[in-house]
Amino acid sequence: MATTYESFCLHTTPEKFYIEACDDGADDVLAIDRVSTEITLTVRKDIPPSDLSQPICGIMGTIRMVAGMYLIVITKKKKVGDLLGHAVWKAVDFDIISYKKTMLHLTDNQMQDNKAFLSMINHVLQTDGFYFATNYDLTHSLQRLANTSPEFQEMSLLERADQRFVWNGHLLRELFPQPELHKFAFPVVHGFIIMKSCCINGKLFEWNLISRRSCFRAGVRYYVRGIDTEGHAANFVETEQIVQFNGGKASFVQTRGSIPFYWSQRPNLKYKPKPQINKTVNHLDGFQRHFDSQIIIYGRQVLLNLINQKGSEKPLELAFDKMVTSLGNSMIKYVAFDFHKECSQMRWHRLQILLDIVAETQDEFGYFLVDSDGNVLVQQEGIFRSNCMDCLDRTNVIQSLLARRSLQSQLQRLNVLHVGQQIEDQVDFEKIYKNAWADNANACAKQYAGTGALKTDFTRTGKRTQLGLLMDGWNSMIRYYKNNFSDGFRQDSIDLFLGNYSVDEVDMTTPLRELKDWKFLTLPIIMVVAFSMCIICLLMAGDTWTETLAYVLFWGTASVMTFAVILFNGRDFVDAPKLVQKEKMD
Repeated sequence: MATTYESFCLHTTPEKFYIEACDDGADDVLAIDRVSTEITLTVRKDIPPSDLSQPICGIMGTIRMVAGMYLIVITKKKKVGDLLGHAVWKAVDFDIISYKKTMLHLTDNQMQDNKAFLSMINHVLQTDGFYFATNYDLTHSLQRLANTSPEFQEMSLLERADQRFVWNGHLLRELFPQPELHKFAFPVVHGFIIMKSCCINGKLFEWNLISRRSCFRAGVRYYVRGIDTEGHAANFVETEQIVQFNGGKASFVQTRGSIPFYWSQRPNLKYKPKPQINKTVNHLDGFQRHFDSQIIIYGRQVLLNLINQKGSEKPLELAFDKMVTSLGNSMIKYVAFDFHKECSQMRWHRLQILLDIVAETQDEFGYFLVDSDGNVLVQQEGIFRSNCMDCLDRTNVIQSLLARRSLQSQLQRLNVLHVGQQIEDQVDFEKIYKNAWADNANACAKQYAGTGALKTDFTRTGKRTQLGLLMDGWNSMIRYYKNNFSDGFRQDSIDLFLGNYSVDEVDMTTPLRELKDWKFLTLPIIMVVAFSMCIICLLMAGDTWTETLAYVLFWGTASVMTFAVILFNGRDFVDAPKLVQKEKMD
């Protein structure tokens, strides 16, 4: 396999950036012209003396802003562990460096816009969960890597990567067409990776969990739902559980993704906006595209739909069921399980009902298993695709239970567990396992919803607790605030980072300076004044109680009516994305 360089040094001169490969025996240097933006390959002796030199951990790529091009580099990394003998790193800190030496060519408005775009890129980079490896392909599962051709094995990491999971793909677009530069760039995945050395029965083994977030239809909770015209689902995540012991290795893959047809749930100040199914499009086209690609990649599909089968979620469940039936594909099986109804009043033991329903199918699907001699003993023949509304909390609980069931069989086949032993009885490992899956839930939730996951007390301890309920309430309040008042910025940040929106230096205007409607400025002020006057009238009573009551009723009515008007026009008051045209919704 063509690997990339592992260590680099960035030399900055007024004319160029020189990125020197510092591996033993390496002489290559990547030269980036700060004026023409041309990227070429040169050698170490061509680096002129420079006052500005710094070690860096890698290149994320380049991006265009109002001020011109910027170089994004990884300045700090942390080792996560080793996967099949290859180091896996977490990118911890970054630097964004302008090609231009001065900003004097910008107007005041352009300076403000450029600053806003920079803050967006910084916001994405500061979102925890970027990982990379310089000599291993993190974008593919073990099974996919085992079923590749010799030609594929000789490709560079950039060429062979699964583009669904390359989060710096847009940033590397300048390097990708030049194969000679590929040793300076590697795919960066976003999601969650944990690697643990574990011991059961005195036998040491490696247990890994990898969640890869798709960069297609990426975004935040309420602004990105359903699928796009290419069949890419919102919040699509591939999660792989890997075990390594005594030369053998096993893998079990699951996916999660938004309900795969055209629906939306735009924020409107209400705690839970009503989901809307688009009535003007052919859902089956996108639905079929989604599952055609899923079947090619993963094989048979069991769709675990965990949403409520009553209330506002019911139409989505009915539509999902109807579309699976209409598609009539024998490779797809639909299973609806009302998670909240079944597990209400702390009856979490009832999750076993779902596990029993799919147990036979899970045994048929199997998992990927390779012996110590490299012989493939078993292939995973199908996959569980789980979803709830957000594909976060309920989904993660079910995925952790399915993964444990698979792990039970894998550890027995690898001779780690004795016959009759259960994972649940291995206290030390159970603690590691549960905490890792809870951390996985938190990572995916923070990246999509902006807060930690709900229901993690069950994932960590196997029990639902009162403290867990309180924490869920707190996280729900934070989600409400972010969904309504900061997620527009988060969505814009992701769209800019992934190239869904491109900055045009020539265009003097950007969508960032759109003026707010008069209601946005006026009504909140009126409501605050009216409510304040109501409180003042209560605290400073008039000459008679009837006079006080009259004042309180007047100002109270004014504040309530203003609040009702604000709620009625809720969409005008939320922080909506500005950079990409809003989806049309019926």
